[in-house]
Amino acid sequence: MSNLKPTLSFEQGWPILQEEAINKVILLVEECHTSNQFTSEETVYNMCDNNPAGPEAQKLYQQYKKTMEGYVSSKVVPSIQGMKDGVLLHELVKRWNNHKIITRWLFRFFHYLDRHLVPRRSLPSLQETSHLTFYELVYGEMNDGVRDAVISLINREREGEQIDQALAKNILDIYVEIGGNTMKYYEKDFEESMLKDTAVFYSKKASDWIASKSYEEYMLKAEECLKDEERRVQSYLKDRSKHKLLEVVEYELLTVHASKLEEKKQINLGAA
Repeated sequence: MSNLKPTLSFEQGWPILQEEAINKVILLVEECHTSNQFTSEETVYNMCDNNPAGPEAQKLYQQYKKTMEGYVSSKVVPSIQGMKDGVLLHELVKRWNNHKIITRWLFRFFHYLDRHLVPRRSLPSLQETSHLTFYELVYGEMNDGVRDAVISLINREREGEQIDQALAKNILDIYVEIGGNTMKYYEKDFEESMLKDTAVFYSKKASDWIASKSYEEYMLKAEECLKDEERRVQSYLKDRSKHKLLEVVEYELLTVHASKLEEKKQINLGAA
């Protein structure tokens, strides 16, 4: 069976897919074209059916990957380069949503590969390939800026400012979605730095409060901060961060200053 020639060779079929499907989808997303008349998955079927895991299918898979890389490199990365803070976060959410739309459309055209080539060759799925491309090309270059912008939002909220919580949640959801609904990128690229920054933030607050507030005032502040962090997890941070986050806050506010707090407590008891 593997010696049978495909109905369409890669050289014949790929230009059809590119012109009649892929380019139209990109125009649909990038320029809001309304046409949804695309070449169906029949083109891929005609290229691969005689040998579902053969050379033509493998060429298509590699070309799919190159197409996603080309789109992200030419459209996504230039659109967010040089951006910072909230502007960067808003554009990133928009670009990620567009990327998911393109991924869903291309899956319709190439799903034959996911059904036949991917399992037989133990390859990453089309969606995994697409999401990893976005991660490597976008986050590989801009994760520091994205992470720092989200942490800045969190600290502004800690200082009493109203922030766009939905924006923060949408950004953190991207880490999870890129990881195939796992927490590996959220943990590595965001949570670790967020916890370190939280320790720095509350260390400074604790130093100020321990010098200026009574025992009762300090303890009320500590309790308020812990409740605020719990609400933060409920609103936009991931549930898995709750225990670690509260541990950091308790350590900086209570454990580090335990002896001074005990002194203040005894002074207050003596005064009473």
